[in-house]
Amino acid sequence: MTRHLNTYQHPEIRRSVEHFNVLIDGYCRNGEISRAVELLEGMKTEGPAPDIVTYNTLMNGFCKIGDLFTAKKLMGEISLVNLEPNVITYTTLIDAYCKSQCLEDALYMYDEMTVKSLVPDVVTYTCIMNGLCKSGKVEEAKSVFREMEEVGVVPNRFSYATLIDSLFKEGNVAEAFVLQGRMVVRGIGFDVVVYTALMDGLFKAGMANNAEDMFQVLLEESLVPNCVTYSALIDGHCKLGDVNKGELLLQEMEEKHIFPNVIVYSSIVDGYTKKGLLNEAMDVMRKMVQRNILPNVFVYGTLIDGYFKADQRGIALDLFKEMKSRGLEENNFVIDSFVNNLKRSGRMEEADELFKDMMSRGLLPDRVNYTSMMDGFFKAGKESDAFNIAQEMTEKSSGFDVVAYNVLINGLFKLGKYESESFHTGMRQLGLAPDSATFNTMINAYCKEGNLGNALKLLNEMKSYGLKPNSITCNILVQRLCAAGEIEKTMDLLNDMLVMGFHPTPTTHKAVLDASSKSRRADVILHMHDQLVGMGVKLDLSTYNTLISTFCRLGMIRRATLVFKDMMGKGILADIITYNALIHGYCISSHLKKAFAVHSQMLTEGVSPNVETYNILLGGLSAARLIKEAAGLVNQMKERGLVPNATTYDILVSGHGKIGNMKECVKLYCEMITKGFVPKTRTYNVLISCFAKGKKMSQAKELMQEMQVRGIPPNSSTYDILICGWYKLSKQPELNKSLKRSYQAEAKRLFEEMNEKGFIPCENTLACISFTLAKPGKKADAQRILNKLYKKKVK
Repeated sequence: MTRHLNTYQHPEIRRSVEHFNVLIDGYCRNGEISRAVELLEGMKTEGPAPDIVTYNTLMNGFCKIGDLFTAKKLMGEISLVNLEPNVITYTTLIDAYCKSQCLEDALYMYDEMTVKSLVPDVVTYTCIMNGLCKSGKVEEAKSVFREMEEVGVVPNRFSYATLIDSLFKEGNVAEAFVLQGRMVVRGIGFDVVVYTALMDGLFKAGMANNAEDMFQVLLEESLVPNCVTYSALIDGHCKLGDVNKGELLLQEMEEKHIFPNVIVYSSIVDGYTKKGLLNEAMDVMRKMVQRNILPNVFVYGTLIDGYFKADQRGIALDLFKEMKSRGLEENNFVIDSFVNNLKRSGRMEEADELFKDMMSRGLLPDRVNYTSMMDGFFKAGKESDAFNIAQEMTEKSSGFDVVAYNVLINGLFKLGKYESESFHTGMRQLGLAPDSATFNTMINAYCKEGNLGNALKLLNEMKSYGLKPNSITCNILVQRLCAAGEIEKTMDLLNDMLVMGFHPTPTTHKAVLDASSKSRRADVILHMHDQLVGMGVKLDLSTYNTLISTFCRLGMIRRATLVFKDMMGKGILADIITYNALIHGYCISSHLKKAFAVHSQMLTEGVSPNVETYNILLGGLSAARLIKEAAGLVNQMKERGLVPNATTYDILVSGHGKIGNMKECVKLYCEMITKGFVPKTRTYNVLISCFAKGKKMSQAKELMQEMQVRGIPPNSSTYDILICGWYKLSKQPELNKSLKRSYQAEAKRLFEEMNEKGFIPCENTLACISFTLAKPGKKADAQRILNKLYKKKVK
């Protein structure tokens, strides 16, 4: 103890408890907590005796370094030395518990304090409010605020700032402004903390301009913004997608010698990542390291998640290894990034292993982790595992929120295991209120069932909850009404939505035009288009492309070209979608020369063709049996650096099949399989037909077996080709009876299989099978029975 007292050896300096308290406070502030403890021990043995200030100071020191256990132990020691804990003692621990998210412990200390007749002061109340707000219990925080006013404790600027910030975060902008007004009325001045809370809240409420105005007011009041102020500004702009503004503010900070911290850099990394600008995000992280600001787990987590979403798994894993090498442990967000990556690729067994490993290492899954796992299991068709996760959530402290509940009901609806009544009961039991996503999930489920009546009832119910239908709600209903051919009801719905402030989107426009195209009348399509434009659909490239594509798909190429000219006349330049639609229109109208003329025009305009462009042209050439020209076009496509895809091969195989070029058909098929492409049913049908025409039915049979192995279902045409092929093979005059019977048996087996699958045979198949099934002299009867079967199925 002597070395601590060198400064006290002068006879005029009295060794008092106050001086020791100053020393203890200094050591605590300097992070030398062990020296502070030594002083306390010396005071207990050599004097002067420590007082309540000594203990409060040391407890605060331990709380600052996160050692709440020792702080609580010191509090227990107070009564042993005949001292009584005071308001500061309790408030110190309450504040520490709240900051460590140990709200229950904080509330316990608060109750103990009131039992001992200690009156909480403004700091105590503010700490409790802060803890409640951080735990999402804003209503309870508001009750504490009212309580402090009722007992005569005047809230200070920190009390207001805490509550205002939380009200903004939960979207309660009006109430936040009311509190701000009360501050003004009561003459409580705004400092940097209050302005920062207001700015941050305005950004979170989507009021960026107001937040900027607040920042200007702060400057006009001659207040100096600090790192937290700039952090709120930068985070706000980055979350709105304006990362360039964030970078400019970072530069402004540095010019003012306000040193950015890891939170500032984290916001910019997050902003770039969300925009998909991963290289720029990585540059910001490297810049941090150069400035001796080490990235934290949130920076790494953001980048790992971004690279996983960009399907760059290797870089994501490298970042994870780098994070671990820096001694950082993964948190719930990082785990969720891994789970979501595995979920997207359908690898839920691996996700489950990761989840269990996480728990075995003491990292407790949060509600988001559980929700991701449940969603993944439902999407993978593992409903039992999804239900187990849901059960575990209800048993754990994480519980359900509305997002988790939406995932659950979406999964149940897809399985056909949920009803509207159950939804209401379930939500009430969990103390949850449905949001727009809840109603959208249920409306979508009813629409998929074809139950439009219930879907529209839910729309009205949604309004009764004070929820405003959004574009997703509208488009779900519009698409279903359009699919049912209810164009008038669709327009009535859109008019109702217009009154509520909703304007049709490009998705709405496409759905309505698709439905009106069933009339195959250009005037009807144009009328609907004009109505939607009148309702607020923007007449841009996307809208024009939908209209042009609709006309082209119907072969109304003259109408499409008129719309195209109108678009160009308005200064809207065509893109690849426009040109592909026009080329498709000319191809299906058998105007190949005009299709290639459009192809030349797009090249002149500097629009590069894509694989789809070439596939459309190849389809046109194939339909016209111009196979030599198709081969030349494939070479041209490859010269442009474009790689043929599965559709390209499907078209080429079909083209060669139509002209009976079996050798080239098989060659292209083998090339297609080697490249990992899976042929479509119609491509297999072309190949099977080629083998059937060549009387190579064994190879045709093998192809059908291969289809089934690859998960490609045969259709009625597949069976028609095979049945007729086996029948014709059985009619060869040189065949012995044994082979003839086996070929007919195969035709009969296929016919029975076809019938079991509900396929309708064509007339040729019926004619062939009637010969195969009929006994001598009963051919006409067999034909008559089969004709009845055919007519019955057609009905």
